Amino acid sequence: MSAHTTPSAPRSLAEALRARDDASLAALLRSRPDLITPVPTDLTQLATRAGTRASVLRALERLDRFALQTAEALAVAPDPASYGTLLGLMAGDGGEAGVAAALPRAVATLREQALVWGDDERLRLVRTARELLAPTPQHPSPTGLGPTVQEATSGMSPGRIQEIVTTAGLTTTHDSVSAVAALTALFTHRGKMAALLAGAPEAALEVLARLVWGPPYGQVTPEPAAHLRWLLDRGLLLPTAPGTVVLPREVALHLRGGRAHREPEPLPPAVEPAAAHGPQVVDATAAGQAYTALATVEELLKDWDEGGPAVLRAGGLSVRDLKRTAVALDVSEPVAAFWVELAYAAGLLASDGEADERFAATPGYDEWLERPAAERWARLAEAWLTATRTPGLVGGRDAKDRTLSALGPGLDRSAASEVRHRVLTLLAGLPHGAAPTAESVLARLRWERPLRGPRTDDDLRSRLARWTLEEAELLGVTGRGALSAHGRALLGVPATPGAAVPAESSGPGDKLPVHHHHVPPAPEPLSGPERAAAAAAGRLLAPLLPEPLDHVLLQADLTAVAPGPLQRPLADVLGILADVESKGGATVYRFTPASVRRALDAGRTAADVHAFLAAHSRTPVPQPLAYLVDDVARRHGHLRVGAASAYVRCDDDALLNEILADRRAAALGLRRLAPTVLATRSDPAALLEGLRAMGYAPAAESAEGDVLIARAHAHRTPPRTAPEPVPDGPPAPDATLLGAAIRAIRAGDLAATAPRKPSGGRAAGGELPRTSSAETLATMQAAVLTGESVWIGYVNAEGSASQRVIAPIRVEGGFVTAYDHTADEVRTYPLHRVTGVAELAED
Repeated sequence: MSAHTTPSAPRSLAEALRARDDASLAALLRSRPDLITPVPTDLTQLATRAGTRASVLRALERLDRFALQTAEALAVAPDPASYGTLLGLMAGDGGEAGVAAALPRAVATLREQALVWGDDERLRLVRTARELLAPTPQHPSPTGLGPTVQEATSGMSPGRIQEIVTTAGLTTTHDSVSAVAALTALFTHRGKMAALLAGAPEAALEVLARLVWGPPYGQVTPEPAAHLRWLLDRGLLLPTAPGTVVLPREVALHLRGGRAHREPEPLPPAVEPAAAHGPQVVDATAAGQAYTALATVEELLKDWDEGGPAVLRAGGLSVRDLKRTAVALDVSEPVAAFWVELAYAAGLLASDGEADERFAATPGYDEWLERPAAERWARLAEAWLTATRTPGLVGGRDAKDRTLSALGPGLDRSAASEVRHRVLTLLAGLPHGAAPTAESVLARLRWERPLRGPRTDDDLRSRLARWTLEEAELLGVTGRGALSAHGRALLGVPATPGAAVPAESSGPGDKLPVHHHHVPPAPEPLSGPERAAAAAAGRLLAPLLPEPLDHVLLQADLTAVAPGPLQRPLADVLGILADVESKGGATVYRFTPASVRRALDAGRTAADVHAFLAAHSRTPVPQPLAYLVDDVARRHGHLRVGAASAYVRCDDDALLNEILADRRAAALGLRRLAPTVLATRSDPAALLEGLRAMGYAPAAESAEGDVLIARAHAHRTPPRTAPEPVPDGPPAPDATLLGAAIRAIRAGDLAATAPRKPSGGRAAGGELPRTSSAETLATMQAAVLTGESVWIGYVNAEGSASQRVIAPIRVEGGFVTAYDHTADEVRTYPLHRVTGVAELAED
């Protein structure tokens, strides 16, 4: 089957592009957006840009494995090559059916990418791609093939070439060119080669078998063994340097049965399910984890409410502070780094920019807290999906061997967002409730982007994929390894089991995927459809999240059990009045003298505490808890601490005597000023802490003698925006930009290639036309009368020269008003800036 046929063979890539329709050009520019940055002036410039090394390498990196194998085969094929020759290299002498069926699509992909041009009889790989993929001694081809006979014998003496021809059983020729051609014809003839190798020594065949799949180079001694001499004498091995020989490409292809690759991979490896769960189980598990994610982020930022850790001089969080954060959240350090980075990506956390710079919550965090739980999760999920910062790199080393720290520089990886999207899309291609094996996901990604990393589990894309699977589970996008219904909605995939899978996933009936170089990297800001997808995900999640409770269960052992999430005001007050003892499905709070004193320090009275407990407990307030509150309240404020540097005053001088007699008070340096007053050189804060450590319950007082109420001060950064993702190359153009770019390129091409009538004043080649002012004016006026278009040279106010095709409408006052085919609009040009004019030929 022919992959593609054109009526007339193009002579260049520019001609091939000129023959394309607008839809085909749009597909090229969409898949290779670097080609319109900036917009080319015409198709010749577009073709030139499409052949630059940087652009070609980027296009090759976005090919899947089979399309890349096809390009590699064309790089070792004759230039140009017929479709039949390419099919032989890909499918071999046996004509493997799967390869033959997939090849037309691979060739179409290479054509669409402007990496291949020409009809099926003369397929040409663009020169830069051939240079990148063709084998050289320094850079062996991925096919494992070596140079051709002609290339390998280029430096060989004519006499030696004739000796090889004679020994191989061929007739001596009169020149080296015909001798090499005869040797090449022998090596490419299956029957004659089989007869030649039938007489080879067994050891010689073993040597060929070791070299056949590459690398094709070997070492020989100055006096090679008999079996090596047999190969050298017949040109089956050719010397390339002293002591080095190479297996010619034609010989290797014969031994391989005509195949350029040992294992052509026309079909993407399937993503295999490791386990299957009920959809309801998956969704419920994911929802539970989503709620835990919200609670963890809140706990993190609540811990940093009065100002978090200091910012390192080089930026980021210190190793010690990351460890402390991990302990506070009761998670491992890598997981703590993930939560910190997620809060930063969502714009909830930033540095405050002060002189002693610290991390703190942003004003956006307070707004986020006011949102319903499902909306808060949607914001975290969309920030994670589009972020290019990569928490998995924390603790590693950068190119200068510096440690990469959480919230620090150097964590952006432009491929991160694309890999996250792709991994989740692959999960969406499985039945609802099916969890894939990580190995099959990695194998699929390596097939889709083989040039983005080596074939190992340690390349960046593989590590990004593994981190994606772990982070999706932590965030509640997946449950038990399977994509949840709200996770599918986040991608814009129908949430019902068996629903259609996005095109790039490829279903069973369409084994070769639509190559996802068509799928642009994740956008930097979320677009309208993506925001709608995130909102839809939140709506699906909302019914699965537990409703916040307005009560706890008080127990006689001075604990309170919250059987579920608490309403925020209740949780905030209880967090001051008691200490969290354990978390899980139910949270256990413990009341201690210190925690009750903390509530009294915050301005609450004993009566307030009793009323709060009675109002929010489904069980009677236990007597031990009531006694604890009354006992701490009775002693609270009995001692007063002020500034002397600091002093303690108390109406009970016996209590002060007790403090002075206590050995633990020696470090405080207390001395009696009066029967009811003790003074110290310590500051009030240290004195307060010291007395509390001794078991007392002092209260701080102001200069007026009033009790100071200690309220938590919420430290916030100035308004901050979330970090922008680092794009993976130029952003994919939208339909409006594509349409405008194609019109401009077409118009510029028309101006550059439109046939012109011969004119004595016209410059040769592609230069601007040159005519006198009188001739320019006369030609313009004639064009107004006839309504015909003309070709002009024009220099704008900045001095930039261009050539345009215009249809003059009016000439007056030193200006020409015309419809400009290049700009696709009516414009007015000063005649003194027109360098010349030429009429277009009638055809």
